[in-house]
Amino acid sequence: MKSWFESLVWTIVVVLIIRALFIQAYEIPTGSMEDTLLPGDFLLVTKFTYGIQIPYTHVKILDFHRPDRKDVVVFNYPLEPKKDFVKRCIGLPGDTIEIKNKVVYINGKPLDEPYVVHKDPRVFPPLMDLDNPLAREEYQRAWVERRFMGQNRVRDNFGPVVVPQGNIFVMGDNRDYSLDSRFWGPLPMKFLKGSPLIIYFSWDKEQPLYAFWKKIRWGRLFRILLWI
Repeated sequence: MKSWFESLVWTIVVVLIIRALFIQAYEIPTGSMEDTLLPGDFLLVTKFTYGIQIPYTHVKILDFHRPDRKDVVVFNYPLEPKKDFVKRCIGLPGDTIEIKNKVVYINGKPLDEPYVVHKDPRVFPPLMDLDNPLAREEYQRAWVERRFMGQNRVRDNFGPVVVPQGNIFVMGDNRDYSLDSRFWGPLPMKFLKGSPLIIYFSWDKEQPLYAFWKKIRWGRLFRILLWI
């Protein structure tokens, strides 16, 4: 009996260590990453991709890799760090980001984004005129200070802004319905938690429970996510 109990305890300890340092389960709650990731997708996330984080802190050890442009990343939402978000890395430290009529420009060049969907035909005009340097400085300051929350007019025409060092710029693939760096500002890299590895389960919440076989998205089960 004692041996069985010790085995159980050690199993629990190992599972907790793996969960804390290496692998975490995550459910996609919203449609901000459609059609790449869907609400009801259940992911396994590798937590060591961008360094091993000491649990309950934002201190990392073995921080040997930084995100590349177009990587899908899981992170603590800066305004509510207890929440996890998943978005795509669009801008790296020092990049100049600008959006013109829903097209993203990085350092003056349009970004090729085959994964993006637009589900709202409307195009919101720019928030303000940025023809002079003082206006651009104020715009940059307002963005860094996260003052664009609730400003829908930064959705389709945004910037230019420069991504501060130690930060990245993230956006959802479902561009018209994503709360991301356009609104809440740059993402400090210390908030990065990892990257999606695999969809181990997926179900459609819109389907009734009695049609269980229809709720499961069989074609998405065990889909590898390393190259999305």
